Amino acid sequence: MRKPLHDRLRFIRTESEMIIPRCLLMTVMVYLLADNVADGADAARDPKVKSAVDRGLRYLAQTQTRNGQWLADGGMYPVAMTALAGMAFLLDGNTTIQGPYAAKVQGAVGFLLDQSQPSGLIGDPQRDSRYLYGHGFSMLFLSEVLGEEEDNARRTRIIDVLTRAVDFAGKAQTDDGGWGYVSARDGNGFDEGSVTVTQMQGLRACRDAGIAVPKEIIDRGIRYIERCTDNEGGVRYSLKTPGGARPPITAAAIVCLFNAGEYDNPLAKKLIAYADRTLTLTGPAQSLGHWHYAQYYYSQVIYRKGDEAWQPYSQKIEKILLEQQTPDGSWNEGFIGPVYTTALNLTILQLDNGFLPIYER
Repeated sequence: MRKPLHDRLRFIRTESEMIIPRCLLMTVMVYLLADNVADGADAARDPKVKSAVDRGLRYLAQTQTRNGQWLADGGMYPVAMTALAGMAFLLDGNTTIQGPYAAKVQGAVGFLLDQSQPSGLIGDPQRDSRYLYGHGFSMLFLSEVLGEEEDNARRTRIIDVLTRAVDFAGKAQTDDGGWGYVSARDGNGFDEGSVTVTQMQGLRACRDAGIAVPKEIIDRGIRYIERCTDNEGGVRYSLKTPGGARPPITAAAIVCLFNAGEYDNPLAKKLIAYADRTLTLTGPAQSLGHWHYAQYYYSQVIYRKGDEAWQPYSQKIEKILLEQQTPDGSWNEGFIGPVYTTALNLTILQLDNGFLPIYER
């Protein structure tokens, strides 16, 4: 099994917004520290949780198609499902060349690279009516793969696909700074919170992997979230439609702000307070629609708060998820299908493995 991905070069941005690596010494120090943390997390892991993760990964491995993709119910959303399932394997420490599921990761990478269009879109607009979800999740997955990719030809291809994907994401952004299910042009300027978050997190992952990301794209996305936030700290579904705040999108928006480096932004603190009030693991919050989606993002928020918040939260959600898991290793709750819910839950259960930079504290 490989070491955590913390040994990838860290990146900082100069005033001209170019990305450069920090000194090698700092990289080595960070890697050694992270390696020790990951080893400690493995030693302390509940065997029942480890068994649940193993069964979930086996389920995903068995449901990957021959061409490397995963599908939602009804054969829907192949790009998004493939990227999310692929992330579950990366969180377990697999790469395209190392780990028991290296072939599964390699298959997912190959499928997603083949979906790259001349426009830069990663996806098939003729097959997927909500293709920007897949585009965002693919940027996230391929960026995390890039840090450990040792095949020069595949590495070059990933860099090319991600560079063009960033360009497409910038052009797909609406005048208000958000993103919708499809590009601004294809969707007549419609935008909404959940897709906006997938683009922002994917763009942050690209930037961390060394792909240039124009700062103005991120800044406009942050302003969009600000405008969607009500006085109580909740984030509404869209600027284009009426309606109140939605706790799941609020949790996702916090992650979006964190990924943009806005940890100390008063807006982030306001959103966290709202999410803490509305996204409790038990009680009325469990009846909210998209509960697993909400916890997928809220768990990332809690993890970044540190062990004092993470330990009690993780113990509670692990208990809930283990009770929900089916005998075949999947989770069937939700509206999209077992691949989707299983991938989300495996992310939650593996956040503290320490393998992926995008989830670092």
